[in-house]
Amino acid sequence: MTTEKLTIVPPGHALSGVVNPPGSKSITNRALLLAGLANGTSRLTGALKSDDTRYMAEALRAMGVSVDEPDATTFVVTGSGQLKPPAEPLFLGNAGTATRFLTAAVALGNGKFVVDGDEHMRKRPITPLVAALKSLGVDITAATGCPPVTINGSGGFSSHHVVIDAGLSSQYVSALLMAAPCSGKPFTVELAGDDIGARGYIDLTLAAMRAFGASVEQVTPSIWRVEPTGYEAADFHIEPDASAATYLWGVEALTGGKIDIGTQAANFTQPDARALDVISAFPDMPAIIDGSQMQDAIPTIAVLAAYNTTPVRFTGIANLRVKECDRVRALSLGLNAIREGLAREEGDDLIVTGDPSLSGQHLPAEIDTFADHRIAMSFALAGLKTSGITILDPKCVGKTYPGYWDALASLGVTYLQEIPR
Repeated sequence: MTTEKLTIVPPGHALSGVVNPPGSKSITNRALLLAGLANGTSRLTGALKSDDTRYMAEALRAMGVSVDEPDATTFVVTGSGQLKPPAEPLFLGNAGTATRFLTAAVALGNGKFVVDGDEHMRKRPITPLVAALKSLGVDITAATGCPPVTINGSGGFSSHHVVIDAGLSSQYVSALLMAAPCSGKPFTVELAGDDIGARGYIDLTLAAMRAFGASVEQVTPSIWRVEPTGYEAADFHIEPDASAATYLWGVEALTGGKIDIGTQAANFTQPDARALDVISAFPDMPAIIDGSQMQDAIPTIAVLAAYNTTPVRFTGIANLRVKECDRVRALSLGLNAIREGLAREEGDDLIVTGDPSLSGQHLPAEIDTFADHRIAMSFALAGLKTSGITILDPKCVGKTYPGYWDALASLGVTYLQEIPR
């Protein structure tokens, strides 16, 4: 089957204008779940409407939660405080947040729940969360260590202290924390060791939980105590997506333009907003960039690094290998498709050599996105400086930013499009 292709035409001038990024995917899916677990009607404004959030909303509907969408950025969610067993397996595409969060939440229900996803989600590990839930007395199986996951819920947990290995993903911790207020007794979540994927996302989880009435205390950097409050319906506003903002900051850096995204970087609570400090240093970004606490921003910065004046080594990015695709590998392959030797992998580190002379060159390169929205959006930035950059499967951006190509077009970017017949 021929894949749809989009070739970016370098604009040749600074790109300036106003672009309002969509709402945060991370916060939208947290708020949808918490509103679904609350008793009453919640109104979520500024929300993201994309593949990932649609899967979460549809899963909640399948479990008896009313989810209305009165406009393009609002969800009105009415729950009873209980998630009912769905008639069919919950299909969540490649939405990691929805899959991990719901796996823990449905364990509080009574009956059989199957959490499943697409071919990509079925390669993403979930064993640490499954093991943690088993330790709480949950009847749960995941034969491959990845979805599908089958949960036979019995209305709660038999234990109220869990130790979780969060080395692969902070989403495991967030999933347990969000389930905890509904467990009926004071609940303690403890990290196994100090490793944790982007800790800033735990802060997003705690803030959302408190907005819906939860009482949670961080006892130590690795222990949280959660009271059995359940959740209260609430009106909740969702801030713009900081990961999406990184692409627009990248456009500014590469073209020397100025884009008003409607939100100051200092006002973001999402960890990816810290990427602006690094992006602002372009074309003299630091020699070593630790990506552990801004993981979704690394594809953006790695493509910028191709045009940096000096090489950049990205460290702390092992978790990128278990995202929507192996992003370390995808970045290496994509950069080397533009120019052989532009990037290399050393263990889980990525080294981008940097070559400012790429600007203005014609270097035909087809970028395999591996159906990963962040690979597609980040490599589009290379097309602003180097002609011939073609993005395969450009519609995969619908996972988190359906309007991405239109946003760039509004700034003056043009494309050559090839649609399979």
